Amino acid sequence: MADTEVDKKRRRFLIGATSAVGAVGVGAIAIPFIGSLTPSARALAAGAPVEVDISKIEAGALVRVIWRGKPVWVVHRTDEMIEGLPSLNDKLKDPDSAVEAQQPDYAKNESRARQDKYLVMVGICTHLGCSPTYRPEVAPADLGADWKGGFYCPCHGSRFDLAGRVYKGSPAGTNMVVPPYYYKTDSLVLVGEDGGVA
Repeated sequence: MADTEVDKKRRRFLIGATSAVGAVGVGAIAIPFIGSLTPSARALAAGAPVEVDISKIEAGALVRVIWRGKPVWVVHRTDEMIEGLPSLNDKLKDPDSAVEAQQPDYAKNESRARQDKYLVMVGICTHLGCSPTYRPEVAPADLGADWKGGFYCPCHGSRFDLAGRVYKGSPAGTNMVVPPYYYKTDSLVLVGEDGGVA
């Protein structure tokens, strides 16, 4: 009978020790495996979507993020900025965004956005690839009385309105590019995916 009690104690000890060693082994394997499922910094730079918290962008301000190695701008347009867009149509090369490759279907409108309030755009001039500067001021001396805010490329003088539409007489031939994006929540935009909705 004493032999039976010793065997039960030994059995419990061996089961406990084996369970503990097994749990440590599973953890040692699972942690690197789960870590390998998250995209690396290289993968993120290569094209993984980028989240932008728009709740912290003040009215009239621009925020820059990097997606696929390119600058992407998110501009929180004021009501005045949005209201001024239609008055520029006769001064623009492509006011209706007819060049299909420049934006997804959901951004083929006057504001070139899913919601008028926020512009999401690749911050590269369509002339030779320079990065324009954000010039939200109205009628500055260097840009003229008809300037209602927008983007000015210092490399060769291309001008774009606050929807990224190119002015006539600019070296750039097409509007600035709108990347795929969608609103994950009211305050979070995901740049790089369209959310499965056209």
